[in-house]
Amino acid sequence: MIMEKQGQWLLCPYCHGKTRVWLRGDTVLRNYLLFCPKCKQETLIDLRQFHITLLKQSDAKTQS
Repeated sequence: MIMEKQGQWLLCPYCHGKTRVWLRGDTVLRNYLLFCPKCKQETLIDLRQFHITLLKQSDAKTQS
């Protein structure tokens, strides 16, 4: 069985870079800590039907 790629990459809400999260149409995220490898931001989000709600930007930076 061949599966078509139906979905999209979750983009960072700040730099609009591609994150490492692949979304399908039925994906629901609640209180998800999103990390962007490009701008190194951590953001708490909710997501439903490809609509992102920003809850809070994390104060802590990751270690380099």
